[in-house]
Amino acid sequence: MTHEAALREQICLLAKSLFDRGLTHGSTGNISARTEDGGLLVSPTGTSFGRLDPGRLSRFDAEGRLVDGDPPTKEMPLHSAFYETRSTAGAVVHLHSTHAVALSMMPDVDRDDFLPPLTPYGIMKLGRVKLLPFFLPGDPAMGEAVRGLAGKRTAVMLANHGPVVAGKDVEAACNAIEELEENARLAMVTRGCNPHALTEAEVRAVVTQFDVEWDG
Repeated sequence: MTHEAALREQICLLAKSLFDRGLTHGSTGNISARTEDGGLLVSPTGTSFGRLDPGRLSRFDAEGRLVDGDPPTKEMPLHSAFYETRSTAGAVVHLHSTHAVALSMMPDVDRDDFLPPLTPYGIMKLGRVKLLPFFLPGDPAMGEAVRGLAGKRTAVMLANHGPVVAGKDVEAACNAIEELEENARLAMVTRGCNPHALTEAEVRAVVTQFDVEWDG
């Protein structure tokens, strides 16, 4: 099996795992990954994570031209913005996960630090998550908002819509976005209970120990 064939299978396997566990639903969510030649494999528009076909993924060449497969997700500007601003990005995942979306609607969330520091793992895998405002689905302005962060965030939350995470490869990106949803779930189920979050000193210790991008 070629590297690209294996990557196609991995994208579909991980997407189905996310779908089967309810982390996105229907035909929501999209996923992309870098190929060895600098191109991209992208989930097609209107497809379900539970039923992606490896042979029908949208294939872009290194110049950004669609060269094979079905038409890509309408959220391509979002994916392109992460690849253009983060040289380490090897994959991008966007979900419509329930608890993250619910937390984005709360009136008192910190727009610059969306996830409260409840566990070290959210910090380790995501750094600080930026809450972006609401955009219409597919609006190129989403990509411009990500570009405006100048590559300083590995994850953003689209208000009333869903999280977007970039990772070094497709497995890392999927693991990180799962961590985002789990931390959002913790934040929602403990909401109003005055949970003991990590202190500023504890957060800084995690950041230092695990060399987390944090201050951007």
